Amino acid sequence: MARKPILAGNWKMNMDHLEANHLVTSLGAALADLGYDPEKSEAVVIPPFTDIRTVQTVIDADSLPIAYGAQDVSTHDEGAYTGDISTGMLTKLGCAYVVVGHSERREYHGESNELIGEKAKKILDAGMLPIICCGEALEVRKEGKHVEFVLGQIDAMLANLTAEEVAKSVIAYEPIWAIGTGETATADDAQEVCGAIRVRVGELFDEETAEAVRIQYGGSVKSGNVKEIMGKPDVDGALVGGASLKADEFAKIVCFDLI
Repeated sequence: MARKPILAGNWKMNMDHLEANHLVTSLGAALADLGYDPEKSEAVVIPPFTDIRTVQTVIDADSLPIAYGAQDVSTHDEGAYTGDISTGMLTKLGCAYVVVGHSERREYHGESNELIGEKAKKILDAGMLPIICCGEALEVRKEGKHVEFVLGQIDAMLANLTAEEVAKSVIAYEPIWAIGTGETATADDAQEVCGAIRVRVGELFDEETAEAVRIQYGGSVKSGNVKEIMGKPDVDGALVGGASLKADEFAKIVCFDLI
């Protein structure tokens, strides 16, 4: 089964709406200059909530071949949940994806695997697709328990999803020690864990689901290393942080097969 690579740029808490306008416009131009073919890979931007309407307007106005989404979502539909954003709000803005379980949400907001799984279910029920994050800290990697640790996350987060829902989802493996540090897991490191995740999905559901689910690698991805990482059989994309804030650099990552 052919899985279309998905290259998603997580802007984190960067870019006001004016900067977002400029970045998406520049990204569209950079992709066109490189001869980007949206049939071969999927370009996605994940801006802060305050930028989503601006991003939507630019993409729609210029018919840019870029999808967009949000960095988190509430499990609640509405009500007295100050600061939360519902799936209904995101679907009205045309969001296609929502990132859940990023290590920064886990660390700074105490999010559990069970809560992340609940959010993923909520996103799917709303007609959007979750990008479900997992990954280990440096001490876990040094102990050689990284595969075991990540598979434990997968077991808990996918527990209440159906095979059909998992097949549509995206799983992002991001070793915490490689996020924003300049340190990057080798392509073989990425393949080891992404391959193990695919095997576990097959064990939890079935082989068809395992072959369908797209698995990204994230952690200091840049144009200089993306091609090697994407060359691995179980790596179907990248969740990109800092490099996605530079239009030319992110365009090269999206067009990894052309550079």
